[in-house]
Amino acid sequence: MSEVEIRVEGACGRLTLNRPSALNSLTLAMVRELKAALWQWIEDPAVEFILLDGAGERGLCAGGDIRALYDAARSGRLQEAATFFREEYELNSLIARYPKPYIALMDGVVMGGGIGVSAHGSLRVVTERSTLAMPETRIGFIPDVGGTYLLARAPDELGTYAALTASRLGPADALLLRLGDLFISSNEIPSVIAELAFCRSAQDAHELLRNKSAAPPPGSLEPERHWIRRCFSMKTIEEILNSLGEETSDIAQRAAAEIRKNSPTALKVTLRALRDAQRQTDLGYSLQQEYNLAMACLQHPDFQEGVRAALIDKDQQPRWSPDDPASVTIEQVNPFFKNNTFPTLNLGHAYLQGRVSGRQS
Repeated sequence: MSEVEIRVEGACGRLTLNRPSALNSLTLAMVRELKAALWQWIEDPAVEFILLDGAGERGLCAGGDIRALYDAARSGRLQEAATFFREEYELNSLIARYPKPYIALMDGVVMGGGIGVSAHGSLRVVTERSTLAMPETRIGFIPDVGGTYLLARAPDELGTYAALTASRLGPADALLLRLGDLFISSNEIPSVIAELAFCRSAQDAHELLRNKSAAPPPGSLEPERHWIRRCFSMKTIEEILNSLGEETSDIAQRAAAEIRKNSPTALKVTLRALRDAQRQTDLGYSLQQEYNLAMACLQHPDFQEGVRAALIDKDQQPRWSPDDPASVTIEQVNPFFKNNTFPTLNLGHAYLQGRVSGRQS
């Protein structure tokens, strides 16, 4: 059975990630299947819009296959990892620039690479079961798949907060960070999917989804925006932690504790990448930078240690090197941003000429 179910139902091009035992984690084969279908449907006049969802009850997609990347890094098969990242990021760019409406049902868990195949779409639907996250700093990595671009555009430094704390976001917070557009109750999703097959146009599909939408349950971040903006606008990780230390709320103290669990090197690289992305209007810039950073991270000891602690031994006790942000110097961070030994991403196509701009804030 294919790991991506591809079919046309009425005017809808259906894509279902079909690896439920691995929470639909992406493999290179899945990325290639998704790209091939999307390119084919550009020229198919019968396909008016795209719908992405995930098989199983747990979620849309837990991200890329981190264990496979870990194995490639350990055995020195960096070209294998580079191929995966290159093709995954080119898929993210294609989704962001797709000439037909691309609807993503972000029900359940949506993390890492799952964000990449959904949050760049033109209409993103969350439910009360949605849990979105870019938790890469927890394993010595950086928010990728265009994550730095997306998070940099969240208001009031909420994206910086989400990246550095590796926080999980419920539906209201996902909408607040502009990672989603509509809330629909999960018990409505089966009927929504069935009704979309009878929509004759993309306009009909949009109208259906908006008519089904409602207000989400309250989130946790809206009341905290004032101190998040103040603390996470600081220039360094050390200043952010010091600023959080001045806050008295429990959620601010938890944020500081979560940051301290994560790779100090990954935190500093991530913060710099986010600040770079805030100054850019080009998704392509961020994807290329993330590609270079991803390959540098694979060669840093924190990535293997982070994956070991989280997924191999599962002791949740990573031994970072260096082990605190103050010990990570600018001389250690700079080389991450000079790693350009791998090929440039191919983000252009005859059908999609021009600048890769992605979703605007």
